Amino acid sequence: MRLEAITWERLAERLADRLAGVEPADGTAWQRVGFDGAPAARPGDLAARVGEALRVRGRPSLVIGTEGFLRPASLRLEHGRRDAESYYNGWFDTGALWREVFGPLDPGGSGRVLPDLWDPATDRATRSPYVQLPPGGILLLHGPLLLRHWFPFDLTVHLLLSPGALRRRTPEADHWTLPAFERYEAETDPAGTADVLVRADDPRHPAWSG
Repeated sequence: MRLEAITWERLAERLADRLAGVEPADGTAWQRVGFDGAPAARPGDLAARVGEALRVRGRPSLVIGTEGFLRPASLRLEHGRRDAESYYNGWFDTGALWREVFGPLDPGGSGRVLPDLWDPATDRATRSPYVQLPPGGILLLHGPLLLRHWFPFDLTVHLLLSPGALRRRTPEADHWTLPAFERYEAETDPAGTADVLVRADDPRHPAWSG
């Protein structure tokens, strides 16, 4: 796949333009966009940039990170603090994401979304209030391993890191998660599955598929 050099600012503008001109395919009143990437690729930064670009265009959006939907420590650390299998299959509360984020944005839904559920620092519920996303609003969900869950995204963006860049940019204390991303690449092929591919090996000089 041919990739075109671009700046992060211009990338956000181009994605916002694309979103502003697209209607959801299933008749719902909201668009749902996934920014998929390992933490080292910083997909949340791009989601936030796109949210700001949409705001300038008068389009409401809601940026949500899957790190706010971790399962309790007693469950996600059941097999130890450095178990790649648990990270791959058991760290994120996908049931809560379906119930509290995607369900309200289904056709006929309320648009009343919970922005986060669990604080990993305190290992307690966040008790955050629900947020009302108005019709025409856009969900910008970011996090790792997103494309393996069949979430109903209208657009998916994958931030790709080569294995070497992923290792270099991942803190050494988190290198135990790298096998999970190797498995994700092999089983899901996020680079080939996503609607938009962004290569982020050099954080100063991204490139994208257009």
